[in-house]
Amino acid sequence: MAPGVLVLSSFAGSMTLSRMLLASAAVLTLAACSQSPTSGGAGKTASTNTTDDASTKAAASGPSGLSLQAINGAQFTAPAGAAAASGNETGGDNEINGYDNVAGNATGSADPDTKSPSPTLVRAEVLLDRAAFSPGVIDGRMGENVKHAIMAYDQAHGLQPSDELDEATWKSLTSADNAPVLKTYTITQQDAAGPFAPNVGEDFVKMSKVQSLGYTSPLQMLSQRFHMDEQFLQALNPGADLSKAGTPIVVVDPGQGALPEVKTLDVNKKMAQVIAYDDSHKVVAVFPATVGSTTRPSPKGTWKVTGVSQNPDYMYDPSKLTWGPKHAGKLHIPPGPNNPVGVVWIALSAPDYGIHGSPDPHVIGKTASHGCVRLTNWDAEELSKAVKPGVKVTFVSERG
Repeated sequence: MAPGVLVLSSFAGSMTLSRMLLASAAVLTLAACSQSPTSGGAGKTASTNTTDDASTKAAASGPSGLSLQAINGAQFTAPAGAAAASGNETGGDNEINGYDNVAGNATGSADPDTKSPSPTLVRAEVLLDRAAFSPGVIDGRMGENVKHAIMAYDQAHGLQPSDELDEATWKSLTSADNAPVLKTYTITQQDAAGPFAPNVGEDFVKMSKVQSLGYTSPLQMLSQRFHMDEQFLQALNPGADLSKAGTPIVVVDPGQGALPEVKTLDVNKKMAQVIAYDDSHKVVAVFPATVGSTTRPSPKGTWKVTGVSQNPDYMYDPSKLTWGPKHAGKLHIPPGPNNPVGVVWIALSAPDYGIHGSPDPHVIGKTASHGCVRLTNWDAEELSKAVKPGVKVTFVSERG
């Protein structure tokens, strides 16, 4: 076996660890870690972004209510009857690119599937992300991941726990970090060049026939780089050619910084979160997660991290699986952000289980897995840099 290659058996079978090298490529042979839809920070600082006035003006000239200036200057407005449903403290049209603009909807009372991104919520999501209380994909809409992030933030900061964005949480977030949450970014030659991979969807046979599972488009690449929903990135930049070098666009500034060393992890099945603690058992990060399912539950009890593998391959083995293209035999699926386990694998001592990334960040916390713990690619990368072999991982609570 080549040095630096990690071979894991499937979730359904036994696992053998031939060799683990931190930050090395790996081959994963897994029985699970594929999506199964159901019905069901600290210390970060904003990054420095230098652009000329022309670029700033061009990139910030999007539709009213979703401009750089409106979101960076968004303020909390307590709901008050009808005003809460129609309040737009940023002014402008009430219809933005097909969105119903509800800039004053800071409490999540609007239906996230029909209402527009709220400038207030965009700002709150970015501040939560910088504080390492990840809301997952940033889209300006109040969903379960955002609610759980707010509640975790409140609990960690001595506030009255609530799953709504209230004035106390807003004051705490903005007092700790008043830097702009959006910035202008200019598409580089490297961004435009890719290379980009063909979009083969979730077809394992087609996946096995490509050289890599890199980003399929500049839109996917940029939205994941800046922790954004693809539709939200497009709404901020109507008509922008993301494939053309030199194009100025508006993006989220998730900030720079690294987590302190993580000593223990809780995987909360009910809240669909991974919670990271330092050596004093202080919460240093919270990430939304997809955690098992009722038919393929995640493990119980306490385990340990055994290693971290960056950019892993994936091996589909039908002899250890109850799903997938069994007729195709074993399939080697190359690495990349669209690999079934994303860009990183954090192996656990529980046989056949791990914490890993995902090619579909928008469904984290909203789907079921085959027992593993799935994060957005960017959250998985952040966590992987803060954990070492021996970190204790406890699975708590049960799925709701």
